[in-house]
Amino acid sequence: MPLVGNGGIRNILDVLTLAGADMAIAPVVLVDRLPEARTRSDIRSKLVYIAPLFAEEFHLLARSDIARLSDLSGKRVNLGEAGSASAVLGRELLNALDIKVDEVNLGLDAALDEMRNGKISATLLVSGKPVKLLTRYTPTDGIHFLPIPTFPALQQDFLPSTFGHQDYPNIIGIGESINTVAIKSALFAYNWPTQSERFRLLELFVQTLFSRFSEFLGDAHHPKWREVNLGASLPGWRRFRPAERLLRRQLEGEAGLRDAFDRSIEQKSIRNPTDREELFREFLRWRERRQGR
Repeated sequence: MPLVGNGGIRNILDVLTLAGADMAIAPVVLVDRLPEARTRSDIRSKLVYIAPLFAEEFHLLARSDIARLSDLSGKRVNLGEAGSASAVLGRELLNALDIKVDEVNLGLDAALDEMRNGKISATLLVSGKPVKLLTRYTPTDGIHFLPIPTFPALQQDFLPSTFGHQDYPNIIGIGESINTVAIKSALFAYNWPTQSERFRLLELFVQTLFSRFSEFLGDAHHPKWREVNLGASLPGWRRFRPAERLLRRQLEGEAGLRDAFDRSIEQKSIRNPTDREELFREFLRWRERRQGR
């Protein structure tokens, strides 16, 4: 049963405090900070992760009279709902860039209305590209993306990313790109006792997710799912044990497939290791899609 969250640390606090909340998708950077809080010093024993997920980009949309980030100084800027990842990290980002704004906290629809009415100058949204609602907007609506630069002070918590024409064809021209930053997200779970019913249910969920993950890779689902590597690790955190066991078995099977794959292309002219690895990954994705049918 899905529960609606705000995309921020509240999602994780619900898992830690609500009996009916087993899992949450949350920004890794915010979860990493929880053990530093004195009241959450035992979090690493109470929380495990199932898998890292995709990166979520910072979408900074501005009115046409705002040409650059510095133009936002002193202006009313929406950073998203209070407590959300957008609000918390957006505030940190602007402070790091030494841009002081008059912060407001609205949902995306309300913020875009306020922008059209001239009541706010910009709005920030943290979400995986492309955001379906934004694909319907055009420059005639009076909004555009502001680029967000990366510099050493941001590199610890933020990843460099870009928006291109393929992401927002109605806003970004062919051949153009907009620099931005992104954060990693992951699927976390409460560390239920091994013999508990909740542990058994989580184990069943993981078995289903891993065995049917190829279904997420089709065109019917958001393209961000194609970035997910279930086997990637999350430094500093323990993985849910049934997920670890499933991945180990998958890796053992993948090792056999790789040996067969390498033998099959020995006579080919593919010598570049990067090209060989990408070809192998394409083969695995094709195999997953075939198995998901």
